[in-house]
Amino acid sequence: MPGSGAGADHLGPTADPAAAARAALAALDQDARGRLLATLARRFGDLDLAEDMVQEAFVQALHTWPRTGVPKVPEAWLHTTARRKALDVVRRQDVLAQKLARLHLQEERQPRSADLGDPADQVADPGQLDPSGDDRLGLFFACAHPVLRAEDRVALTLRFVAGLQTPEVAHALLVSVSTMQQRLIRAKKRIRTLGVPFEVPRPEDLVDRLAGVQRVVYLLYAEGFARSTGTAHRREDLTGEAVRLARVLHQLLPQTAEVTGLLALLLLTEARQPARTDERGRPVPLPAQDRSLWDRALIEEGTRLAERAAGATGAGTFAIQAAIAAVHAEAARYEETDWDQIAVLYRLLEGRDPSPVVRLGRAVALGRARGAAVGLLFLDQLADDPALARFRPFHTARAVTLEQLDRHEAAAAAYRRALELPGNQAEDEFLTATLAGLDHGAD
Repeated sequence: MPGSGAGADHLGPTADPAAAARAALAALDQDARGRLLATLARRFGDLDLAEDMVQEAFVQALHTWPRTGVPKVPEAWLHTTARRKALDVVRRQDVLAQKLARLHLQEERQPRSADLGDPADQVADPGQLDPSGDDRLGLFFACAHPVLRAEDRVALTLRFVAGLQTPEVAHALLVSVSTMQQRLIRAKKRIRTLGVPFEVPRPEDLVDRLAGVQRVVYLLYAEGFARSTGTAHRREDLTGEAVRLARVLHQLLPQTAEVTGLLALLLLTEARQPARTDERGRPVPLPAQDRSLWDRALIEEGTRLAERAAGATGAGTFAIQAAIAAVHAEAARYEETDWDQIAVLYRLLEGRDPSPVVRLGRAVALGRARGAAVGLLFLDQLADDPALARFRPFHTARAVTLEQLDRHEAAAAAYRRALELPGNQAEDEFLTATLAGLDHGAD
């Protein structure tokens, strides 16, 4: 049993202390890592330094915890260790005095042990790491700062705030990995050079900065909704974090139509999560989903917010998307879906955002409303778009539409093309099974 004093802040010994240390670090979720990075970035104003010191803290833990035991609050230990290491770097820089003055650091007055021991001893309350989410939110706003290019804002935030790997960010933004690597390097350099603050903007600047932050939250949810890589189809940690951040934004600006619309959209989409995968984790298409599994509480909350957003001044793309999601949620059965209304909403959405993905959504809606032949006509008009050419959902939509038209050979070719493009393993299994059934039916 743990006793009093410093030893009380560590878990008891195990047969393999090194394995226990590795397991404790592996158990830290993406949100905890994001909080560490955000707190250090805000404190030192340097994203590269923050990232490097978080990594060094993990390495230090692998050396220290097998001797001292795993702390009861590993995140607090890592935070204190990373902060100390960052201070050591700052002390070696010529601008030491200026940085110490700006950060109001007092570590120079405190005695330091030669052995790190357990830095978590100095953290009275683990909640002090991120008491209200402001550090994480501040990092969002820094990455969406107007001095950055629009595409760099989204890329930087997905990589360092959401914690996605570079290939995942590249897929989310429909660019190559090499292009994304250069974009991230450029964005970090600009933040460092211009001294962009890692904090929530002043109230008078908040509204103007929201568009970039909302876009990032949306893409974060999209990556969790259908993973771009890996074995699982979805990542509930990402969708949960996106919903949390959308709620924070809504608390800050509850009367803003687009903030309300974004939260409504995510809640209505999240409500379908229990029915979106089968017992093997493979995706279940919308027509085949068991709607009794949909979360009615989230649907009710999301529908209320969608109605509020639609009737508010300044309603835009997120309010329209929330309205589309609400139409889906209103249908007790797939056959009862009002596709005509969805097609109209997509036309409004395309007028504001004529992106390839929106145009794809409208083509699918028109096909459902007016028949598969019409849908195929609109889909084929998008075939020359280079972004959609490497976008798996486009080819899957064509395959489904061709199958509805009994053009099985062309449908099989579209399914094969979809399988050639990036996606998660669960999707691969679903597409492979669908293709096998199609080929068998053709026989």
